[in-house]
Amino acid sequence: MKGLAPFWRYYGGKNRAARLYPGPEHATIVEPFAGAAGYSCLHYRRNVVLVDRSPIIAGVWRYLIAVKPSEVLRIPDIPDGGTADDLPAWVPQEARWLAGFWCNDGAAAPCKQPSGFAKSTRPGIRGWGSKARNRIALQVGSIRHWRIIEGDYQDAPDIQATWFVDPPYNNKAGSHYKYQPESFAALGQWCRDRKGLVMVCENEGADWLSFESFASIQANPSKNGGKVSREVIWTNRAARLTSSGQVLLFGGAR
Repeated sequence: MKGLAPFWRYYGGKNRAARLYPGPEHATIVEPFAGAAGYSCLHYRRNVVLVDRSPIIAGVWRYLIAVKPSEVLRIPDIPDGGTADDLPAWVPQEARWLAGFWCNDGAAAPCKQPSGFAKSTRPGIRGWGSKARNRIALQVGSIRHWRIIEGDYQDAPDIQATWFVDPPYNNKAGSHYKYQPESFAALGQWCRDRKGLVMVCENEGADWLSFESFASIQANPSKNGGKVSREVIWTNRAARLTSSGQVLLFGGAR
């Protein structure tokens, strides 16, 4: 299945791993911790409801759902030696955030300019450039039917849907996110109460649901030594766990 390429690469995102998870069973997909919406990008033709507490994430998705391709193509590169703040005044803040995410693959927040790693491994990179503009302009027309809710996971509509729940992990890796669940126990009960197919992502060692081993994911060896993330899953469709034990070798952020 060919989905949309990521609109940006977000820390902990599931764009490359999305194909390992069970496919949607319902017309609507809900991602209550939206981030870069990797699972929805794979199954983008479904009705998609994204929810995120971050005003930045919600703002970027509002922009992408509504923006015209021609406007995206007009946004210039970040000037050499400059930052996203140096883009022309007509460029909306949401587009500056989007450009900032492109400055450093896998960041948890927009950057102002390309990271030192990006500059050293990809000479001449400006982070935000023609590659990003062309990809986004080509794809925004495919998500006009999506919906974004700026709010807590509990603000998601109480409907029968395919639920892809990818919260900040309850460990050190999850601490990089600004917005955290107030209670993982409460989140676990909320997940059990959803109607439809429910999938919850976590890291090995989590115990706030009855997680099962799912996949091992190795990130970019040149960036973090090839650290392996051992993913676990909880789902209310135990028989559909088909990916356990797979190892993915990824060239970039998850």
